[in-house]
Amino acid sequence: MAERYSSFTPGGTAWFLQRVTAAFLIVVLAFHFFLLHFVNHASEITFAGTQARMEDVGYFLTMVLFLIAGAFHGVNGVYNALVNQGLSGTPKKVVLAVLVIAAGLLIVQGVWVALVMRGMI
Repeated sequence: MAERYSSFTPGGTAWFLQRVTAAFLIVVLAFHFFLLHFVNHASEITFAGTQARMEDVGYFLTMVLFLIAGAFHGVNGVYNALVNQGLSGTPKKVVLAVLVIAAGLLIVQGVWVALVMRGMI
């Protein structure tokens, strides 16, 4: 029987946030699929329609939170998977730095686009 190992400390902050973001992503992804595949069909999605949806504060905030939650969940999951595979020492610190920088750039770019689409920039 294989030994089960997780770099997540059960009940720790990273463990908790991984689960909270997973639940949030499932709910928002279901909303996204419903709105953009059943209410509006893919062939009806336009840039102007997306800009109009971004004018709604609730939609705008949901999409920004979706971006942040997805970036955190993905980076945290990849990092912990690598740690579970034995990543340690300096390579572990380098990988963490690269992932944090990549997630930060993704969030900045995504928020910038959302603000532009909302007409705030």
